[in-house]
Amino acid sequence: MSILMLLIFILLMIIGVPIFISLLLASLAGFLYLADYSLFDIMVQQFFSGMDIFTLLAIPLFIMTGNLMNRTGITDKLLAFSRVLVGHFKGGLGHINVVASIIFAGISGSAAADSSALGAILIPAMTKEGYDRSYAAGITAGSSLIGPIIPPSIFMVLYGSMTNQSIGGLFIAGVIPGLLLGVAFMVMNYYYSSKYNYPAASQRASLKEILSTLGSSLVALVAPIIIIGGILSGVVTPTEAGAVAIFYTVIIGFFITRQLTVKSFIEALFESVRNTSVIFVIMGSATVISWLLKWEQVPQKFASFLIGITDNSTILLMILSFLIFIIGMFMEEIAALVLLTPVIAPVAIISGIDPLHFGIVMTLNITIALITPPMGACVYIVSAVGKVKLEKLFQDIWPFVLVAMIVLLLIIFFPGLVTTLPRFFNL
Repeated sequence: MSILMLLIFILLMIIGVPIFISLLLASLAGFLYLADYSLFDIMVQQFFSGMDIFTLLAIPLFIMTGNLMNRTGITDKLLAFSRVLVGHFKGGLGHINVVASIIFAGISGSAAADSSALGAILIPAMTKEGYDRSYAAGITAGSSLIGPIIPPSIFMVLYGSMTNQSIGGLFIAGVIPGLLLGVAFMVMNYYYSSKYNYPAASQRASLKEILSTLGSSLVALVAPIIIIGGILSGVVTPTEAGAVAIFYTVIIGFFITRQLTVKSFIEALFESVRNTSVIFVIMGSATVISWLLKWEQVPQKFASFLIGITDNSTILLMILSFLIFIIGMFMEEIAALVLLTPVIAPVAIISGIDPLHFGIVMTLNITIALITPPMGACVYIVSAVGKVKLEKLFQDIWPFVLVAMIVLLLIIFFPGLVTTLPRFFNL
């Protein structure tokens, strides 16, 4: 039955059927195969129960925060602060791109929001400064991967809700890997900037200028502190932190920067509803097929098979990572995460892999797929906003994929990079 569902799902995807319909039709085939028509009620029940999870409320809230940010002028303030910090280094605009992504990640938790907001500003600016347009788009797409790793993270909310892991623990576990990813991209940018003589974006800022820019950028920098600090201190849950972030962004947009209007607020609201609806119908559809896989004891069979190959947790984690990466290349990321987690996570936990460690490894794997052909959602975004031919960008994106994979391997081989902070904060 599992093979039948997989073949139907792949066929429907190839002919262009929307992914949530492909998942539902594959599930329907599974129910028909079982020939137990009383299970159809379970199919409907599972579809809605997959969306009826309280912690998932954090997803629309963080999406709304990111959409509001793009309409309040906060992005410009983040770029100004990033410029005085790293703009004077060789390849300054590339470094600004990465640092802005790190700060932006602490607010939206979305790679798509990061790549579209920063790409629209930085790709033209980098091209004007003499950077190859494809390289400018590539580093924008690459640095956007930091978005789902540094808290908050939509992917981690999904993973935590499906595995009953602490979302706050997952959030703090992503801090070091996210910063490590940023450092890796900055090292790469310095290498390419030296090789192709890309310029610094500005002269070294004086202490006075840094403090002045810091003061004017505080409205943007406070948002990540509210979200992350509130969760770590236990004052708010991740869901409540999303609501607080929206309230804060609205206040800033209407009364501080005064760039947010009622019209743009409504536009952000409708955009958030559309994005959230896509995620939730995929979540519901994937829950149905996941229930069927559990019914057929696929996770247990898969675990027995893999454990029979090796009992080394590191090698097992690499095998699972390879599987996640390959599937992520050909499937929409939310669907891949929701579909794979119920099957693969039990295998990792049975093998003694820390659930938080595996959660970050899985999140980074799924995230890397955002810049990997043929799906690569962020590549499509930066191609559009940066006016770069998609074919060329897909050819030039592989060095950025390689850098992200190196960071992934470091996280696999050194679990302490993930687990140290959650243990320190008892999460």
